[in-house]
Amino acid sequence: MPDYISSNDLRVGTCIEVDGALYVVTAFQHTKVGKWGAIIKTKLRDINTGLTVEKSFRAGEKVARVILEGKPAQYMYKTGNEYHFLQLETYEEIALPEDLVGEARDFLVENLEVEILTHEGKPISVNVPPFVELEVVDTPPGVRGDTASGGSKPATLETGLVIQVPLFVDRGDRLRIDTRTREYLERA
Repeated sequence: MPDYISSNDLRVGTCIEVDGALYVVTAFQHTKVGKWGAIIKTKLRDINTGLTVEKSFRAGEKVARVILEGKPAQYMYKTGNEYHFLQLETYEEIALPEDLVGEARDFLVENLEVEILTHEGKPISVNVPPFVELEVVDTPPGVRGDTASGGSKPATLETGLVIQVPLFVDRGDRLRIDTRTREYLERA
């Protein structure tokens, strides 16, 4: 029996069932339209196909939430389009396709502990920690005297992710990154 929640309680990462299919909320926005009631606009990723759809719910509408089980794992390596993890409870290796790993791939470095979310034993997605430390592999040099404006420059991290960083950041620096916002926090 599904657990019903209000559409007002939808958050990124919540797994819901709509018309018999399982979806993960990837984005949501609460909007009020004139004298009509509020609407929650969502972007949902189909767990089985990986396709993204947009769906709107009335504020307060009941939605079937699916409870996912989280299993601790450690990222090991990538081969082709598969990411290999070691399940920390059973010490079994599991290979997940790139589309299932999704945007978490931008933060995966060797030995990073993650959580693999499963539904009825089938892997659904990968959750990375809220903060990770990544090394800068390429960034243009900062220009002396430009720091008064609080400027920023692009930096390519060891996973291939490109983010904006302060001008004082150099190649080889280790940075603390917020995985939810994909933003630079501080030097590690």
